[in-house]
Amino acid sequence: MQLTVVGCGDAFGAGNRLQTAYFVKSKASTFLIDCGATTLIGLQRLGLSPNDIDTVFVSHLHGDHIGGLPWLLIHAKYIGLRTRPLVVVGPETIEERFVTLTEAVYPGTLDSGINFDLVFVEHEKRVPREQDGVTVTPFEVYHPSGAPPYAMRFDIEGKVLSFTGDTGWVDVLPEVSRDADLFISECFQYDHAMPMHLDYKTIDANYERFAAKRVLLTHMGQEMLDARSEVDLTRYALAEDGMIIDL
Repeated sequence: MQLTVVGCGDAFGAGNRLQTAYFVKSKASTFLIDCGATTLIGLQRLGLSPNDIDTVFVSHLHGDHIGGLPWLLIHAKYIGLRTRPLVVVGPETIEERFVTLTEAVYPGTLDSGINFDLVFVEHEKRVPREQDGVTVTPFEVYHPSGAPPYAMRFDIEGKVLSFTGDTGWVDVLPEVSRDADLFISECFQYDHAMPMHLDYKTIDANYERFAAKRVLLTHMGQEMLDARSEVDLTRYALAEDGMIIDL
């Protein structure tokens, strides 16, 4: 299984990084974790085909995590000429938000029809769901975004991949991360604790509780990017757009 960091930036373009999207390819399935507004650009830069994506798993409904969905759709319709289904798994109202967003940025795209099934599935808190050989379990976290936000734990071919999504500290995070082969944690700030975002000092204070095999810090704001020299690289890797991780 291989994970490619398509985008690891925050909502504000800090460090000239693209917005959140991870492309995961396994023997069973190819999927995205989140789909920020710049995702299609990132996929094209890396030579990754949007048509290879079976499923998009969405953590929460902010634009830097879902804003790329309409562009994925128009690529599938007009360029990729997609015919096989695309599944979008996300928080409640994910279909409504998708339709509203698509109509706002590319009116009439859905009304004029598409040649593939577009399937929407809503997360159920702590209920595992198997999708194309990937089992995802969502855990509710804290990041107000119009619907419950989720961290996600993926079980794929005997490996565990975990992702915090965007969130402040919540006590469920060690359950999400425990024994993960890779735990992707947002790290927006360095030492400024916020209710809806994690910071490096809080993450590091709980490092042993995470009990993950590898920890990748992502979604870094400018303050955190400026403090990268303070990060303990024996504990953490720092995400970069285009990074490839084999699991």
